[in-house]
Amino acid sequence: MAKKWQNDAEYMSYVDDLLETQEVQRLGEFVQHYHSTRLEHSINVSYTSFKLAKKVKGDVKATARAGLLHDLFFYDWRETKFEEGSHAYMHPRIAVKNAEKITDLSDLERDIIIKHMWGATIAPPKYKEGYIVTMVDKYWAIKEAVTPMRMKWKNRKWLKRKEYKLS
Repeated sequence: MAKKWQNDAEYMSYVDDLLETQEVQRLGEFVQHYHSTRLEHSINVSYTSFKLAKKVKGDVKATARAGLLHDLFFYDWRETKFEEGSHAYMHPRIAVKNAEKITDLSDLERDIIIKHMWGATIAPPKYKEGYIVTMVDKYWAIKEAVTPMRMKWKNRKWLKRKEYKLS
């Protein structure tokens, strides 16, 4: 069964070439936020950002493409450490270098990818599309990590409210 983003012809026209690359497909091999792969996360960020960019009359193509490529790195971020800086600082720079190997990036796309960790890093996005991807990335990170745990707790019998009869 196709997902909503797969049936969105405009969205697919912007990202289909990227989704077909081995590099982007390889993101499916990495766990991202405990209950999602990096590919699932990147698609979630990309498609949600694309829809928001449409609402604010932003550059939807650049937003969709940068959203898909924002985490284009191939290591386990929980284990790999860098001398040059934190994962929050390093992985956007690595993602840009990896993205440039598979496509030409506009200045807007480059800024979106580099600045998507604003909040954990100092430099804010230069464009509204960068703020969109930054905030959507945080939203999906939380949702992907918490939703399965929330569902697990919701289904626990001892958490269900008991109804008591007054006699």
